[in-house]
Order: sequence, then structure tokens, then C-alpha cells
Amino acid sequence: MNWFTKADSDIGYLPDETPPFWKMLLYAVQQVIVMFPATITVALITKFHISTTIFASGFATLCFILVTKGKIPLYYGSSFSYIGAIVGLVGADYLASVAILPDEWIKIVTFGIVMSGLISIAAGFLVNKLGKEVIEKWLPPTITGPIAMVIGLTLAGNALGDAAPAVAGPLFVDNLAWVVSLVTLIATILFSVYLRGFLSQLPLFLGMIVGIVTAAILGGITGVDLFRQLPEAVATNGLFALPHFTVPTIHWGAALAIMPVALATIPESTAHIYQLDVYINDLAKKRNTEKKYDLAGRLGSNLIGDGLGDIVAGFMGGPAGTNYGENISTMAITRVFSVPVLITAAIFAMIIACFTPLVNAIYSIPLSVIGGLEIYLFGAIAAQGIAIMIDKQVDMFSAKNIAVIATIMVIAVGGQYKFGGMIPFFGAQLPALATASIFGIVLNALLSIRKKKEA
Repeated sequence: MNWFTKADSDIGYLPDETPPFWKMLLYAVQQVIVMFPATITVALITKFHISTTIFASGFATLCFILVTKGKIPLYYGSSFSYIGAIVGLVGADYLASVAILPDEWIKIVTFGIVMSGLISIAAGFLVNKLGKEVIEKWLPPTITGPIAMVIGLTLAGNALGDAAPAVAGPLFVDNLAWVVSLVTLIATILFSVYLRGFLSQLPLFLGMIVGIVTAAILGGITGVDLFRQLPEAVATNGLFALPHFTVPTIHWGAALAIMPVALATIPESTAHIYQLDVYINDLAKKRNTEKKYDLAGRLGSNLIGDGLGDIVAGFMGGPAGTNYGENISTMAITRVFSVPVLITAAIFAMIIACFTPLVNAIYSIPLSVIGGLEIYLFGAIAAQGIAIMIDKQVDMFSAKNIAVIATIMVIAVGGQYKFGGMIPFFGAQLPALATASIFGIVLNALLSIRKKKEA
């Protein structure tokens, strides 16, 4: 279902245009629906407060629009790329044992998130000063590709752990969690492959609904309650309640663990701004307007805004994020690129975050449903790393490229599964993902020097 008229389909709205009020509300609701599944899934996996996560996504979006002077229509949502670093820092076993991260852990993790925002901001200033080529020089696809891959692969164990039943006996009732997880997984895949139009942007949401319905039916038949109890930390009887905010605590170990993830999100954010540039200028051309929307030239501002979003989210107690491809696709489908629509969507998300019954319902989602989604999501993140290298035509017969890719992948994946994400080295505990990223960047720089000398 698309909530726009044929006239809108033919015309659309450019970034500096405002639709009529009632249309703007409907477009804004659509944008919130699109970002909602992925954003809350990040909170459920990392055990952040859901209401805080939703509120932070809306508020960070407003800050992004403010810092980019309303020129770039993007929505900021929680990023899956940071999940592996958070799991490695907190510990998979501990994370699985709690319903919500205690404040002391949220404060530590969000310090790393705030610091990771500085990486994106620094990259934005470099692009503004030296041009976009600086990104390709220091973060070529031989680095960003494998980093994206290991972000997904190091989370594979968590996905199966959430999908698996506590008791895997021979009886059907012993394997209800597996059944729900597999139904959720298959439904999500089918939705992502076969749905078209607006619904194609909601495979996570629809797959989650199918999983929840399956859990309810199986629970009714077997008498086994697969739904989770509301955590005491968020239990409230009121209709509305403000989100739970926390302020980061300085922790340099968290910064070291989480900051390198920003290196993987920079190319993603860059690709999004180029996509928007094509879509918006195509609409402007069809509208026969002489105005040019140079979004590609605003790459630096986009990265600065993205980093600011991480800082804002971190200071509120929310997970790190990035601009959302789902929302970009929705804008491309509807041809509604209006910045006022995204401002309305951000405000709407902040209001929803305070609606207690909705937040409570999200917390009750069965863990097996989340596990089914994770199998698909984490694998998709890994596949995206392959897509980056294919798109950039990385030479896989180059000894230099193979050396960089191989060391990043083995250090990160091996460090996760052998040492639980923290590699012992000369008495220190080095985060696997950060160590792999830094090693890959340094190795690539050194090998590039030799290559230049040979040339």
C-alpha cells in the first residue's frame, strides 16, 4: 500500500518543499513505520532501553537536519554494525543473562558510541577540506568490505543462541523455539524477496509479526508460554512515560572497542548520499526546474551530521546509528524527499517512544523471534561486505589485497570465537574488531608505500 496519490507519484516533493498538512502527516507515519523494525531490533539485541532508542533516533534526526541546514533529507536510525562491538565489550554470556543492560554498562558503552561519532565528524571535515578521494585512499573497499563481513560473522553465534531452545530434546514441545525461529526466518526471507512497493520495505516487521503469531498459536496448543516477561526496570502502569536517559562515563576501553566500527559505516553513509543525489535530481529534472540539488557535494556535511547523531544518541543513552537505507528507498518509491516530512517523522517517533503500552508490547516479543531475525540480519551484514568489494571491483588476485582482507577477517573472527572478542596481547586485552581494523589500515598503508615505490 502506498499512501500517495497518482498526482504525487508523477510530481513528488523536493527537499525544500512542504506537502499539504494531512499528506505530510501520512508521509511521516510511513517513514516511522519503515525505520521502526530495524531500530527496535537493535535495542532488543543489545538490551538498550527501547523507548530511549526510539526517542534518540527521532532527536538525532532533528539534530542531523539542523547541522546540515535542512539540505539533506535523511532519517537517523540504530545501526546493526555496532552490535558486534557492543557484544564483544559487554560479553555475550552476560548480555544473554539480562533483560536490559544496567545503567553502569550503558554509560560505558555509550562513551564508545560518542567517541565513534568523532570519527565520522573528523572524516566529514577531511572530505570538506581535501575532497572525497581521501575516504577511498585511507578506507578502500579492501578494508571496509572485510570489516563489514566480520561485523556480521562475529555475531553468528549470538543469532543461533537466541534462536535455539533451552532444551533441545527429541519431542516437538522441546523444540518450539526452533520452530518459531525458522518460521520467522523463512517468512522474513520470503517477504524480502517477493514483496514489492511499500511493503518491500517492511520484511523485518512482517516477519516479526508472523513469528509472534506462530509463537502465540504454538503456545496455545502446547501450553508453553514463549513470550517474555516485562523487565522490572521498565515496568510502569501509566499510559505515557519519559524514556530512561543516561549520561556516558569515560571508559577508554569502550572507545577502543567501538570507535573503529565508524570506519565501516562511513562508506555506507557515503553510498546513501550518492543515491539521494541521483533520485532528487532526477525528480527535479522531471519537474522541469532549473534548481540543482548538489547532495554529492555535501558528503562532508552528511558525515558530520551522522557523527553528531551518534554523539546525541550516546548522551541520551541510546545505541549508535546511521542514516537509513529503508527510508531512502521509501522516498525513492513515493518521490517524497521533503525535509519537513522527515522533521514531522522525527517528532512523531519521539512521541511514540513515550507511549508505554507499545514499549511494553515490544519487550514481550519472544526471544526465538528475535533469533530468527538475527540469522537473516547478521548474514545480510556479512553479505554487504562482499557486495562492497564486488561493486568496487576489488582485484582478488592481488597479493596486497588478499593480505589485507585475510588478516582483518582472521583477527576479528578468530578473536571473537577463541577469546570472546578480547585478544590477550602483552598483558593487555585488545578488542578483536578494533585490532583487526587498525591492523588492516596500517598494513594497507605500508603495502601501498611499497607499491608506489615500485611504480
